[in-house]
Amino acid sequence: MYNIVADYHTHTTYSHGKGTILQNVQAARKRGLKRIAITDHGFGHIGFGVTRKNIKKMREEIDKLNNDFDDIEILLGVESNLTSLDGEIDLLEDDLHYFDIILMGFHRAVMPDSLKDGWNFFTKNALSLACPSANEKLRYNNTLAMIRAIEKHPIDIITHPGAKINIDTKELAKVAAKRNVVLEINGGHGFLTAEYAKIVVREGGLLVINSDAHRPDDVGEFSKGIDIAAAAQVPPEFIINTEEYLALNK
Repeated sequence: MYNIVADYHTHTTYSHGKGTILQNVQAARKRGLKRIAITDHGFGHIGFGVTRKNIKKMREEIDKLNNDFDDIEILLGVESNLTSLDGEIDLLEDDLHYFDIILMGFHRAVMPDSLKDGWNFFTKNALSLACPSANEKLRYNNTLAMIRAIEKHPIDIITHPGAKINIDTKELAKVAAKRNVVLEINGGHGFLTAEYAKIVVREGGLLVINSDAHRPDDVGEFSKGIDIAAAAQVPPEFIINTEEYLALNK
């Protein structure tokens, strides 16, 4: 049902993936993909984030590989982190010129912008796992933080929305559709759910099915994401890395 030709979410040893950039690229070529993005964790991810000193090195390596291979396009991206209730992320203006694509998601082990954000955003979300009844206000604040982020920053894709953080997908999808921000069906986490994917399409938004590969063998592994999209009956032209979408948007 879905002929997926690109994987826009893969990790390497520059964060906590198990393979090199070249190994991810070779795995993508073996799967017949036409495009791959290398999107290691953002600078604020404690213990796992890519370092700024390595970004120039990664850019140079990817530029060389793009010259070496004519059957695949390789993008340098980053999976940036939401760091505050005000929608800040762990990228600076000076970082942006290195990247071809910017992803953003919520992760727990991230350096918050302030002590206030540490408590009201990260700690309260962690505590909410043990107290689901206290989630309504938190859900509202989480959703607003995501919306503020895509209004403030040049984000292309929201990764695994609904995983790790309670959000109102309908409200996020409305703003994402207006801003041309794509919501991810993540092949590793299983989010968006089929129910959420239906909501995104109803709101006029676009989706992407990514692997979130942390090993070269998982690059281009879309089966779980495809199952979710199929269960939601998402038309292929609403998924930006399908042949159908690309044919309509040349």
